Order: sequence, then C-alpha cells, then structure tokens
Amino acid sequence: MQGRRHDRVRELLKRELSNLLLREFPIAETGLLAVNEVRLSGDLKRATVYVGTVGNPGQRHRAFELLREHRPRLQSLLGHAVTLKYTPELRFVADDAVDRGNRVLQILDDLEKTRPAGSS
Repeated sequence: MQGRRHDRVRELLKRELSNLLLREFPIAETGLLAVNEVRLSGDLKRATVYVGTVGNPGQRHRAFELLREHRPRLQSLLGHAVTLKYTPELRFVADDAVDRGNRVLQILDDLEKTRPAGSS
C-alpha cells in the first residue's frame, strides 16, 4: 500500500531532518529550528520541508539563509542517514503556524479585555 509507505517515509524524513538541523545549526545563530511537516511528491523524489523557528527576526532570517546555502549538504547527509532508492530533493519553507496561532490568541485576549463587564 503506497499511502502507508508514503506516510512512513515522510515521518522518517521529518525525524532525520529534525536531528540534522539540531546538530548542524547553532541555536545562538539561527534560533531553535523545528521541522513541523514534510510533504512528499507522489514519486518520493521531492520533499517540501516546513521549518518553524523560535528566535528573533534576525535569527530567523539567518536560519533560512543557511538552509538555502546548505541544502545540498543537508540532502547528502540525509541520503547517508536513510536508505531510499532516491534521496528527495529538499525545499525548505518557513512555517509560521506558531506565529499565526499566537496572533489569534492575542486577538482573543484583546477582545476579552474590551468586552463590557457583565456581557457574555
């Protein structure tokens, strides 16, 4: 069943890439990087990697500069870490889901503060 294999490969890549990013990029320079999701093409030859960052804007910018610059090396390291017929071509994308979630929570807090007393 290809769907199950596809899911297993996706999770394997997510785990291995998370380990690589933690090992290869200094937190002081890039902030904390987390692989939030990996989406694979049907033939498993391309992977879009959604990376979340915890850090200041300068660290985030630097993190994606380094990800673009070191993509071939990361792809090679990934190829040595996992056994697949083809190592997927990696594409890194900023995942701002945490920022969007925090913004929604902030809006809800602001609405709660501006609600007149006694209204429900």
